[in-house]
Amino acid sequence: MSRARAAIILAAGQGTRMKSELPKVLHPVGGRAMLDWAIAAAAKIGATRTIVVTGAHAPAVGEHVAKALGPNASVIQDPPLGTAHAVRAAETAMAGFDGDVIILYGDAPFVPPARLEDMFTLRTEKNGIVVLAFEARDPTGYGRVVRNADGTLERIVEHKDASEAERANTLCNSGVLCADAKTLFGLLAKVKNENAKREYYLTDIPAIGRAEGVQTQVLIGEESDAMGVNSKVELAAAEAAFQQRARIGAMEAGVTLIDPATVFFSYDTEIAPDVVIEPNIFFGPGVKIAKGALIHAFCHFERTEVGENAAIGPFARFRPGSKLGKKVKIGNFVEVKNSVFGEGAKASHLAYIGDADVGPRANLGAGTIVCNYDGFDKYRTTIGADAFIGSDTALVSPVTIGDRAYTGTGSVITKDVPAGALGVARSRQVNLEGWADKNREKKLKAKAEKDKRE
Repeated sequence: MSRARAAIILAAGQGTRMKSELPKVLHPVGGRAMLDWAIAAAAKIGATRTIVVTGAHAPAVGEHVAKALGPNASVIQDPPLGTAHAVRAAETAMAGFDGDVIILYGDAPFVPPARLEDMFTLRTEKNGIVVLAFEARDPTGYGRVVRNADGTLERIVEHKDASEAERANTLCNSGVLCADAKTLFGLLAKVKNENAKREYYLTDIPAIGRAEGVQTQVLIGEESDAMGVNSKVELAAAEAAFQQRARIGAMEAGVTLIDPATVFFSYDTEIAPDVVIEPNIFFGPGVKIAKGALIHAFCHFERTEVGENAAIGPFARFRPGSKLGKKVKIGNFVEVKNSVFGEGAKASHLAYIGDADVGPRANLGAGTIVCNYDGFDKYRTTIGADAFIGSDTALVSPVTIGDRAYTGTGSVITKDVPAGALGVARSRQVNLEGWADKNREKKLKAKAEKDKRE
């Protein structure tokens, strides 16, 4: 990479078709905002400066950008007067930049960084501008890319302005464009708004450039590269497209998916080879599954690490901060939150383990509850190696159960249990002889009298 690179991401659209108070570009696909896909792509191709163009109607987008890129990484297009006008809104923020600029879109999350690399490679002194095009199965509504005999761009014709012959052309414009910064802003200054909408269109740049001797080259990618989202229907289609690619990628990497259509991934899900995943699994962001693990059906994961050869589920939930060591067993109807399980530790059924450190080979019986929250603060519990927590034990944090220690079934443990000891905290059982028979006779007599009156 010899020339410096920058990215301008257009994210000022109104998004009215989404029918949502959440700005369009902040709707998630694959577990992260669509805008973040474009930001990540810019980082991947080594952009030293990334500017996001936002709209005055959506301050939340600017706030999101500030958290992701810093306080000076967004500019506002106000009023919105077309795509060329949007790019010009970033001109001041790009002052002093000498290199190539890529134009991306906050509502088109799937342009592969490898495709952008190809565009930068194609962008030479001879090819002053490079546009990304694709062959559309249904080109209706897309601008058509008309090429010269040598493959360079002649013009881009909007669908509504195209002739029947031009509409028969299925090579369409993605909107993604790469150009030298000085050339780009020089041509943008010459774009006019002589059209029905009185807007300034980025698609006019190649024609203006051609008139000034600037050649535009066309890179043809896949239709999926340009997949945009303008409605909840299209959002669902984008999610489905992402999931399909993620499932195929996982299986090609050696993961067994028994019913792929029911397993849902996030953008950063990491699953090692020889993991077996049963149906109906959801992986939220930040999940890593090590080799040999078995994930039984109906489990939910968020920001969780699962160790080698662990056995998980069915019907288990893992909240952020959970880390499970090798050969850990977490069974049905167990919830784990912000807890660390050592190698071979078990919680086989019906438990809540929150803010806890569980030692190797410890066994947590059915009904174990870690009481980690007092209504104001959360506290940690420590369970030592080889400890045994009896069924229906409540561990009131902060508390420590020593190595090899036991807790008696049905106990409420509020004090530390030393290593090797048995902690029991429950009332002594009292049997009242004959009470049940006398109570039964009393109730039956009262019921008979009531029935007689009625």
